[in-house]
Amino acid sequence: MDSEKPTLKVYYSIGEVAKMFNVNTSLIRFWEKEFDIINPHKNKKGNRQFTRTDVDNFHLIYHLVKEKGMTLKGAQLKLSESKAETEANFEVVKRLKAIKEELIQIKEQLSAKN
Repeated sequence: MDSEKPTLKVYYSIGEVAKMFNVNTSLIRFWEKEFDIINPHKNKKGNRQFTRTDVDNFHLIYHLVKEKGMTLKGAQLKLSESKAETEANFEVVKRLKAIKEELIQIKEQLSAKN
């Protein structure tokens, strides 16, 4: 997943969402159909417009499917049974990754001084 943080705005295009996760737009459309927690608005032209909530839900799905290696059915079951717990666990993982990155940077800075 691209570590670049998305800018905060009301709607994101399918291309922007795909770029955030470094995946094809076809995967975004597929996950939209497979997971009922993804509910993009559609404009008059029929273009999908994803909200910040949709993007956050994509983060959860991406974490479960791509990072943890769960099947789609497993991820669907996990989200339907315990979405709040899954979100909490995901937040902990995100924080731990950020701490790890910071510690690596500190280690590199200390090594460069020696």
